[in-house]
Amino acid sequence: MDLEGGSPHGQHLTPSPPVLAWVGDKVMILARSGLWQEVVTVPANQTFLMPEGMSFEEAAAFLVNYITAYMILFDFGNLRPHQSVLVHMAAGGVGTAAVQLCQTVENVTVFGTASASKHDALRENGATHPIDYRGADYVEEVRKISPKGVDIVLDPLGGSDTTKGFHLLKPMGKLVTYGVANLLTGQRKNLMAMAKTWWNQFSINALQLLHLNKAVCGYHLGYLDEEVELISGVVTKLVALYSQGKIKPKVDSVWPFDQVVDAMKRMQEKKNVGKVVLVPEASQKDESQKVEN
Repeated sequence: MDLEGGSPHGQHLTPSPPVLAWVGDKVMILARSGLWQEVVTVPANQTFLMPEGMSFEEAAAFLVNYITAYMILFDFGNLRPHQSVLVHMAAGGVGTAAVQLCQTVENVTVFGTASASKHDALRENGATHPIDYRGADYVEEVRKISPKGVDIVLDPLGGSDTTKGFHLLKPMGKLVTYGVANLLTGQRKNLMAMAKTWWNQFSINALQLLHLNKAVCGYHLGYLDEEVELISGVVTKLVALYSQGKIKPKVDSVWPFDQVVDAMKRMQEKKNVGKVVLVPEASQKDESQKVEN
């Protein structure tokens, strides 16, 4: 299952007439919580058949990341050929998915922020211009290449970065916020940092938007669980892209349940490229993978 929750995998144990899956079928599921366990029960309409050739680990990294990236880019963003996109945390789960999905549209320029050690991985995944957010001002770096800014900003950061992203938008550009990662600053809660992020939250009124010809959108997949037809339609498109070889989940590492602390630490220290996945028991392959990492 995806360590951040919401997108595990498994086998159907009971028949569910509304979904074309039966006992023993390999499925991916969506749920808000309660998935860090060996057996889970979910509504039938939140299960989706795994495509041919997909591993369980890929399935765990698929639904939440790619649904989120797809709906931000295409449903909100209306991504079209020859446009430009800024993807924050481009080496993470949603970031990796977004970069890949941008490659399904002709001549899209992707700016991706990540630490310098991850830039080769970003380029391999399709990012046009990796930016080291620790060593450079990403706003200046974007404007050096694209003085007018970008057409779409994917914002999982919040705080002052939302404001920066909004001002980076071209006319008719769209900023989509889907997280507040800036609230998390280390292993312990930092109330001062949280307060600062909250104080710096982006705020704008309708009249300002009217004059600037820009849009701000908010996205939270967890509150779309009743939009069955909408989500199912997106999953159908994503499965087709996977089957065509145009997208492929990036699994950083796989950890057994009893090593969840180490898995969380890997994410917290921002060492992962792609998704960190939890499984009930470790395989020899998983253990050797962690030794290499």
